[in-house]
Amino acid sequence: MEIIPAIDLIEGKCVRLSQGDYARKTVYHEDPLEVALSFEAAGVRRLHLVDLDGARAQHIVNYRVLNRIACHTSLVIDFGGGLKSDEDLRIAFENGASMITGGSIAVKDAATFTRWIGEYGAERIILGADVRDEMIAVSGWTETACVELVPFIADYRAKGITQVICTDIRRDGMMQGAAVELYRKLLHLFPGLYLIASGGVSSTEDIRALQEAGVPAVITGKALYEGKIAVKDLCGY
Repeated sequence: MEIIPAIDLIEGKCVRLSQGDYARKTVYHEDPLEVALSFEAAGVRRLHLVDLDGARAQHIVNYRVLNRIACHTSLVIDFGGGLKSDEDLRIAFENGASMITGGSIAVKDAATFTRWIGEYGAERIILGADVRDEMIAVSGWTETACVELVPFIADYRAKGITQVICTDIRRDGMMQGAAVELYRKLLHLFPGLYLIASGGVSSTEDIRALQEAGVPAVITGKALYEGKIAVKDLCGY
């Protein structure tokens, strides 16, 4: 199982939100590069980097932080948050992103997102499926779209998507356990999908529960920053 640590960015700092609420923000570190270096030193190979300023502004903002981490580590970075245009995508890739995650754009501009899959390949374009009660949320989780999770994933599977980050918003940052049954359902419906679970992971027991359910990868953030999961244990699954 792949454990992927997350760094969420606001004003260039490493933060976490609770349930996607920008008013419930905790700053964990002033320098995200130091955090990324600590992950790399523990043997981590992949980083999930989220531009929360970008998600709110609807365009890439924290690309300089992306560049610093890419230049000073060997981490494989998947980058998301506010990527809405070809220019945003160009900036992300030129500043060191190995992959990008598109969520809101996959809902609001399916033609562009589908074109990206064709032009860059499914190995570089990840579908972000942020859900609240199995309905897709967009725009930094400030809006719930009239789009159901399962048909949303099915549509993009047909278009070639192989990786999906599915975040249960109600659990994100709450450290109350992951949505294991939801992920079990998705894996049953979409065999072969590289499903990356996100939201609610609070302990190594939560990670084991996801592993036992067959989930191939999980993102964890707050539990790391609050010491519930040790950085040294990230590669032990």
